[in-house]
Amino acid sequence: MSATLDVSDLRKQFLVGRPAVDGVSFAVPAGEIVVLLGPSGCGKTTTLRCVAGLEHPTGGSIGIAGRIVSSPAHGILVPPRRRDIGMVFQSYAVWPHMTVRQNVVYPLKHRKTARGDAVRMVDEVLELVGLTEYAERPVVALSGGQMQRVALARSIVYRPQLLLLDEPLSNLDAKLRLRLRDDLRRILKATGMTALYVTHDQAEAVVLGDRIGVMRDGKLLQMGTPDEIYNRPADLFVANFTGAANLLPGRVLDRTGEFGTVEAGVGHHLKAWLPAGIVAGTKVKIAVRPENVRFGADGGAANRFTAKVTAQRFEGVQTVYELAVLGGKLEALELGTNMRYAVNSDVDIVLPPALCWAYPDDAVVGVDLA
Repeated sequence: MSATLDVSDLRKQFLVGRPAVDGVSFAVPAGEIVVLLGPSGCGKTTTLRCVAGLEHPTGGSIGIAGRIVSSPAHGILVPPRRRDIGMVFQSYAVWPHMTVRQNVVYPLKHRKTARGDAVRMVDEVLELVGLTEYAERPVVALSGGQMQRVALARSIVYRPQLLLLDEPLSNLDAKLRLRLRDDLRRILKATGMTALYVTHDQAEAVVLGDRIGVMRDGKLLQMGTPDEIYNRPADLFVANFTGAANLLPGRVLDRTGEFGTVEAGVGHHLKAWLPAGIVAGTKVKIAVRPENVRFGADGGAANRFTAKVTAQRFEGVQTVYELAVLGGKLEALELGTNMRYAVNSDVDIVLPPALCWAYPDDAVVGVDLA
């Protein structure tokens, strides 16, 4: 039976430095997958470990299925084994001396599940993760992706209320990561399980999450659907971290509703979406994703400009162009196996107003993925 997860004003302070988790609050309805996304050191894994009971919070509360499992202010700290959770780690954490079946059945033995029920439950979960034909094989004879499936099967075979996943795909090679990433959402949805997933990979977050929470320096900056996170970032950091690599300096000239006119480069004006609180005269940075720069003149479109191609990078199924425009530089990405524009050629481009976002230019946007 899946359960709700409620995290309220969660704080975790280690002995030195700023808080690892600083006032984080969010709720996960039963059956939903929430992904915590952010660079290394942002607090996402510490948040997950606090939910698991592996770290002891210094403030706030955590509730699972309406039951408070952690509240330092009230002296409540339920141990991990009594929280009815499953956890999949970055490492495979399988027992190398056991077969696939023996690994997966282990949690059921610990819970004294009847033998007949245990066999049925293991068979069901092995089919779900695609390992039925490997049931009697030693886990050391499996590939990395298969071992991670064993770890996943072992974590869900007893149907915990909540599943926690700490960057489970990061040790796989690129091809395996993509394949298991696509399968993982299907598996989680098939179980109906509530899941909290931690990653620094933006594509992973978008594929897996019903909602994504972006974290930085221990704080939760934005929680929303993948569409909201990608198309209406709350601030410049969220926009930049999720791929809006182009930043153009500008100044807001006027504002009408959600959009405004921004002076970007001498004598150049463009329309851009403005977050609440930005008024005329504000210095801004305009964030644009490379894939949202459109090639070709559209007579009816706003934000039409002529740019010069200063460099190109062919990547097989796409080409990345560096463009000189609006007194600065933009990267533009075009799908296709042909490079259509030569270096030093002039090209017409359109920057769709709804996909140009202007944020105060005093924001810090540096991202460290190390």
